[in-house]
Amino acid sequence: MTIQHRTALAIACAVCFSASLAQATDNASITLYRSDSASLYASNSGGTVDEGYAVVREQRSMDLQAGVHDVVLGNLPNNLDAEAIALGFPGGEAKVVSQRLLLGQGANAALTGLTGSNISVLGDNGQPLANGTLLRAGDEGLIVRNASGGTTLIRNYAAVNTTSSNFPTGSSLVLRVDASRTGNTTAVLSYPTSGIGWRAAYVATLAPGNSCSMQFESRASIANRSGSNWQDAKLTLIAGEPNFARANGPRPMMMMKAMAAPVAAEAMPEQSSMGDYRSYTLPAPVDLPDGSVSQVPLYATRTLSCERTTLYTTGSPWTPSRPMINSIINSGGMSSGITSALRFTAFDSLPAGYLRVLTADRNNVPQFIGEGRVDDTPKGTDVTMTLGTVFDLQGDQERTNFHVDKAGRTMDEAYRVTLTNAGDSVRTVTVREYPYRWRTWTVTSSSVKPSKQTTDTLEFKVDVPANGKAVLDYAVRYTWTADNDPQS
Repeated sequence: MTIQHRTALAIACAVCFSASLAQATDNASITLYRSDSASLYASNSGGTVDEGYAVVREQRSMDLQAGVHDVVLGNLPNNLDAEAIALGFPGGEAKVVSQRLLLGQGANAALTGLTGSNISVLGDNGQPLANGTLLRAGDEGLIVRNASGGTTLIRNYAAVNTTSSNFPTGSSLVLRVDASRTGNTTAVLSYPTSGIGWRAAYVATLAPGNSCSMQFESRASIANRSGSNWQDAKLTLIAGEPNFARANGPRPMMMMKAMAAPVAAEAMPEQSSMGDYRSYTLPAPVDLPDGSVSQVPLYATRTLSCERTTLYTTGSPWTPSRPMINSIINSGGMSSGITSALRFTAFDSLPAGYLRVLTADRNNVPQFIGEGRVDDTPKGTDVTMTLGTVFDLQGDQERTNFHVDKAGRTMDEAYRVTLTNAGDSVRTVTVREYPYRWRTWTVTSSSVKPSKQTTDTLEFKVDVPANGKAVLDYAVRYTWTADNDPQS
């Protein structure tokens, strides 16, 4: 059976080259920038992903010929920034005259790295279709030049044979270089690429008991969907959000485990400032296979103090341009669930990522109870995240009084908040209200003393008994001057 544009069924890698092939070496140095792209980390993403950002620096072993000739560098990612690729010769034995990037895309992407190489193309029954130098491998087929200079376009083929053990994949860079001598040398290649990025992954396991403490684990999740593999790469992770002018720049960006005793101390990344950002240099090389998400320690696991709160609220901060005296606004009852939140203080600078919170059930099995976003957080700054809605708690708000005295330029409003608890233990609920009718107000009465008052926020801490309820009554008075009289 013959299929047009068929990808090679068998490839027995590269042979004699009319253009020299530069071999990649391990121990690349990669600077990774943070990315929250879901496609980078998703387990169901297939193929390469044009998200994330990294700068790669690697050494390439090259066989040069004296004078001007072509060199092919393969094994490059699929989504390169073609304008920023640079090759240098530290010894000065050659210079780059021009360069051309061949993108490893389409059905024949695997053959892009053989551009400039001698190949044998076979048909379905094994008969030779062409022998010569591969000029192009694209969706339209293979373009091969034979020894006499003739060119053939091959659309239907079954296999491409070569004899060498090396087969470059991904995109390739064709360089025209001018060398001062013949022989082997090492060049330094650097290029930015997408398809690779990192973000922080935190896991907090809450300790049992009434006090709040947690085992806090910090890791860096490194996603590689670039189309390239790196072995023993030296990684530097950049925390922060550099600006990218182009639309296709990187977009700013779980694990379940059993409770375990702390392990022996291991080497942690070396942290330092880098301009306006922060860098983390990993202590040991890392393998980054294509299509993988790797995790490495970011900080040593430690125990942190924390605070658990439950919150009932029905609004958000807002101040009108003039006093709002319309009685219809927020006149009816309002029921709402009560959310659970976790707060802790950053022990060091925490790069942005996601925090997964676990707690033990009655069988001491860690269970997931919530996940939240952690923004870039300087050392000593509080992190607060919502875990979810509490199953056993419910809140209801109703207005019990409203009166406006236009002549006296005052307005009184009162509310009743009823909190119910179906659980087996006393719960303390923070009731957060936002006196929104005008910016000048005072509390005229309350059944529970306010725990916090700001220009736009009023809070009460209410103890709700087990299998019972608690009621909070409070009233506020708004005042204003003639300059701020409501429009009639």
